[in-house]
Amino acid sequence: MANLTTKYMGLTLKNPVIAGASNLVKEIDNIKKMEEAGAAAIVYKTLFEEQIELERLQLSEELNQYNERHAEMISLFPDIEHAGPTEHLMHIRRAVEAVTIPVIASLNCTFEETWIDYAKAIEQTGVNAIELNFYSVPGDFKRMGKEIISEQLDVINHVKKNLKIPVSVKLSPFYTNALNVIQMMYFEGADGFVLFNRLFQPDIDIHKEEHHFPYHLSHEDDNRLALRYIGLLYGEINGSLCANTGIFSGNDVIKMILAGADCVQVVSTLYKNGIHHISKILSDIELWMDQKKYESIDRFQGKLAKRKMNDPLVYKRAQYVDILMKSEEIFKKYPMR
Repeated sequence: MANLTTKYMGLTLKNPVIAGASNLVKEIDNIKKMEEAGAAAIVYKTLFEEQIELERLQLSEELNQYNERHAEMISLFPDIEHAGPTEHLMHIRRAVEAVTIPVIASLNCTFEETWIDYAKAIEQTGVNAIELNFYSVPGDFKRMGKEIISEQLDVINHVKKNLKIPVSVKLSPFYTNALNVIQMMYFEGADGFVLFNRLFQPDIDIHKEEHHFPYHLSHEDDNRLALRYIGLLYGEINGSLCANTGIFSGNDVIKMILAGADCVQVVSTLYKNGIHHISKILSDIELWMDQKKYESIDRFQGKLAKRKMNDPLVYKRAQYVDILMKSEEIFKKYPMR
C-alpha cells in the first residue's frame, strides 16, 4: 500500500489533498464529509475585512435612517455595534472542533493593523495555520508595483512576528517576476505558498447593457500556470509549495507532485463531482504509485522539476517558440475548413 503522507509548512498531512477555501465549508456536515472522504486538511472560507466593513456600514445606515425625524428624537434605536469578525471566528472554532484533521484559516484585509489584529484573533480559534490571501485589485494609477509588494512583505513580517502557527501566502500570478516576489516573501517568514489564487472577474451582459457577476469554476487546463512555477521553485526555496486552481483528478495531483508540490487544494472539483470525489482522487494516486512502485510521495516529488531536468529549457519560453514553429501539427489536429 502506497504511503501518501506529506509535509506542509511543518504540518504532517496523511495525503496531499486539501479541501480549499469555499462556501462548502460553511456547513459542518460538509466539513465532516470532507474528512470522511479523505481530505488531509481543510481551508476555512476567507475572512474578508472589506465585507465586514461593508456590513458595518449597512448596519449603521439601517439604524440611523429614521434619526432626527422629530424635534425630540435623536435616535430611534439603542446604540448597537456590528460584531465585526466575531461570527466568522465562531464558525472557524466550530470547524476546528468538528474534525480531527488540520484546519487552516484564510484571511484577506485592507490595512496592515487589521491583518495583524485579525490574524491574532484567528490563532485563538485553535486553527493549525493561517493563509494570507493577497487578493487585491489596484485602483490607483499612481501606485507603483514595488509599493504594493513592499506592503505585502511588511504584512508577512509583522503577522509572523505575532503568531506561533505557520503562515502561508496565497498569491495571484500578476507580478512582473513572481519568482523574485516569492523568494522575498520567504525571506520575510512565509512558511508556504499557494499557487495561484483564482481571481474573481466581472462580466458584461450585452443585452441588458449592465455588469453581472457569474461564478465561474476552474477548468482542468487552468493548472498549467501553477505547474510551471512549482517546477521552477522546487528546491530553490525551503518554503512549502501548494498547487491551486484546476486540480480535478488524481492525475492532476500526480503532475503537481512530480513538478515539486507538497500538496494541492481542490474546490471546483468538489462542486462539480461532489465531496466524495476526494476518495476517487486518492485511490487514483495510490493506484499510480503502486503501478510505478513508488512507496511514498517523496520518491517522486520534484522528479520533473527544473533543477532535476537535463533540459534547461523545459519550463522556458523556448518550448512555446518550438510549438509555434510546428504549425503543421496544429493543422493536423484542427484542419482548416
